[in-house]
Amino acid sequence: MDSQVVIPEERVPLLNSLSAPATSRTDGEILPDHNHSPPPTPVTSVSHQAKPSDPNQRLASLDVFRGLTVALMILVDDAGGAFPVINHAPWFGVTIADFVMPFFLFGVGVSIALAYRKATNKLTATRKIIMRTIKLFLLGVLLQGGYFHGRNHWTYGVDIDHIRWLGVLQRISAGYFLVAMSEIWLSSNLAVDSPMAFMKKYYIQWIVAIVLSAMYVALLVGVYVPNWEFENLSRNSTFSNGNFGLQIETVHCGLRGSLGPPCNAVGFIDRLILGEKHLYQNPVYKRTKECSINSPDYGPLPPNSPKWCLAPFDPEGILSSVMAAMTCFVGLQFGHVMMHFKSHMRRTLLWSMSSLVLLLFACIVALLGMPLSKPLYTLSYMFLTGGASGVALSFIYYLVDVKLIRKPSLLLQWMGMNALIVYVLAAGELFPVALQGFYWRSPSNNLVNLTESFLQSLFHSKKWGTLAFVLLEILFWCLVSGFLHLKGIYFKL
Repeated sequence: MDSQVVIPEERVPLLNSLSAPATSRTDGEILPDHNHSPPPTPVTSVSHQAKPSDPNQRLASLDVFRGLTVALMILVDDAGGAFPVINHAPWFGVTIADFVMPFFLFGVGVSIALAYRKATNKLTATRKIIMRTIKLFLLGVLLQGGYFHGRNHWTYGVDIDHIRWLGVLQRISAGYFLVAMSEIWLSSNLAVDSPMAFMKKYYIQWIVAIVLSAMYVALLVGVYVPNWEFENLSRNSTFSNGNFGLQIETVHCGLRGSLGPPCNAVGFIDRLILGEKHLYQNPVYKRTKECSINSPDYGPLPPNSPKWCLAPFDPEGILSSVMAAMTCFVGLQFGHVMMHFKSHMRRTLLWSMSSLVLLLFACIVALLGMPLSKPLYTLSYMFLTGGASGVALSFIYYLVDVKLIRKPSLLLQWMGMNALIVYVLAAGELFPVALQGFYWRSPSNNLVNLTESFLQSLFHSKKWGTLAFVLLEILFWCLVSGFLHLKGIYFKL
């Protein structure tokens, strides 16, 4: 998997005076206070009415939301192989893993609303958006383009002819760019003093989101997908033809509106623009019943399996990323509610109602014939995960920033404050790859593998030992993030 982009937040009054204070840097970013917060007042004294607020306060619940997202990402990435039930759905349907990417995108949208609330110089803000987008995209190519080969591999480097151009951070950079630009250029200066004024201020953004969604649906159901070919390493090759075992496979399509793995418009557009060599070579549909005897896990091909089981497909493709950006738009509107409505009660009520509406839309669209699919990022999937993101943020906000129940979520809050560096080191596997370079006699006897093997022996189970190892990994990164927080170190692009 998401990555997480930590967007610097402007100095805006977000919470009432019960919130923990924060300090401000010269570049305008809000940083958490390094001192211990005063003991919270009793829950019964918390008022749902807005109070005079310190402009330097930080939304703790958003940090917890980010940290929860990163923790889920580590869990499903590293334990999904042992527990297929929490791994990504093979094609249609959703599991807990399929909510991680939308949570990332939703959090980015909320942060954008706070970061560019007082962007007076639009040209300067636009330059910053472009530069941040470029840096985030290039970081994604470095991490997921094939240069690093991951844990249990001892090589690095990538053939430029096969580099993967798209990925998690690249998708987030696209969503960030579209939504941040709309926030700078497509919102009016109208003061918000009523729900009607709120709609008037941001209605152009909503129109853009509706147009992009309609364009996605039109292309998904209307684009003609012809027969197509891909290169495959022959299983029975004798290498006598000089092609080093490569043979050309043909996938027969010739239709419109298909949402299945081989003939959908999402894959067709990626192959047309990027080329099949630059797509993800181990797509999730290899775990479908048609492609794996161990479905929903990876496994050997069944007898008479279709040829497309070996074809590439990018889950962060071009067309699907357009719809993914809509999740950023949803988060942006939740951030707008936070900006303009200071009462805890109104914020929670508006967020909850909006989330329920999105979940209702998801059910309606699914009943109309567009199933839930993360690889395609279908409209129903966007509504479902956007609504779930809103529900999760509302619940965390109520506990952390209204009731001030913060100790149970402190570890996640620390991780959320440094989500980007945790993503790079943990999800990008840079840290375990570096750590496995220190081994005893055999490269397989490195600290990472020995720790996991010890836990598997301790639990007398490979599955549960792997889960314990992953939970220990999450705790480790929470503590590392806490140490960085205590030292006042925060990584951002």
